[in-house]
Amino acid sequence: MTAAQLAATAQNFSRSAASKHSMPGMFRGQVTRVSHPSPIVTNRYQPEAIQAMMRRGMTELTGAPDWQSAWKLFFEPGDVVGIKVNPVGQPHVISDASVVREIIAGLESAGVKKNDIVVYDRYHDQFLKAGFDKWLPQGVRISSAAPKYDDVQQSLLGATSPNVNGYDADHYLDMALAHTNQDVRDETVRRSYAAKFITTEINKLVNLPVLKDHQSAGVTLALKNLSHGLVNNVSRSHSTHSLNACGAFIPAVVAMPVIRDKAVLHVLDGIKGVYHGGPSARPEYVWEQKAMFFATDAVALDHVCWREIDEKRLAVGRLKLADELPDKHSVFVRKQPEHVEIAGGLGLGEWEWSKIKLRRIELS
Repeated sequence: MTAAQLAATAQNFSRSAASKHSMPGMFRGQVTRVSHPSPIVTNRYQPEAIQAMMRRGMTELTGAPDWQSAWKLFFEPGDVVGIKVNPVGQPHVISDASVVREIIAGLESAGVKKNDIVVYDRYHDQFLKAGFDKWLPQGVRISSAAPKYDDVQQSLLGATSPNVNGYDADHYLDMALAHTNQDVRDETVRRSYAAKFITTEINKLVNLPVLKDHQSAGVTLALKNLSHGLVNNVSRSHSTHSLNACGAFIPAVVAMPVIRDKAVLHVLDGIKGVYHGGPSARPEYVWEQKAMFFATDAVALDHVCWREIDEKRLAVGRLKLADELPDKHSVFVRKQPEHVEIAGGLGLGEWEWSKIKLRRIELS
């Protein structure tokens, strides 16, 4: 069975209300790239430059006359909006305070109250270690699914903390994929349950990935920030160096209605990037790309950013990520960036390059 067949035959037991915002959203195939000469200085994001990039990116993507109108296309008073951050590459490449604060400002401009904004990552200890809780505006809430990382990842329980809420037994992906020492006939082994954060806490999500390659998935961009951040039992997707099913697992998870219907906007932070050895960020593989990307179509966005990573790899004398053999910092037998194309085949967005409209904006 191919990865595409495995993804297509996985069963989703999930429900949600589809709308014009459901992936690929209002702007299928459209990606806006905004660059700036100095959004980062001595490894510190520059808030004024980030603000300019965010405001131009949102208005260019949407065609709205101003910042507030752009956000009002997606959000309105009464919405409870999650922001999915990414701490995995800490301390070198993670979601930055200046970007998150601009997203919060945009939501507020659309009438969303601070206490209806929830900043989330799956593991509470990683969230705190990254320091996200320390720089959020007062009133903005935080949430996680599990207290900390574990190898099995099959528990549905949260913790005693009110900010760690576990997983929802009513929303899950059933896929015939297991660790080699587990019995796939066991439904707990076969299933990945969605976090209560996405099923019950919020009704819309802003996805904030970063620009990185990934040893097993090829790239970890918008799609993987959702698939491996919003459900449990994800380690089975890349459980050994040769048992790698990210190509199937990532699109199958994102196709869950409760995810595809709620992830209405993707803002990819490409100020810094990782071109090798991801998802961690070794300093020798980090570079400053000085760009941000805006889309409702996660497939088109990931295709664009996959190309950007490959361009950097070629520039430093490496092969394209799909062609390179394992080494000491990228140990999987073969990376599977084809998860992006398979996601397109599942109707999550536009894969065909000829149909992707990439708008490039250079600020000064």
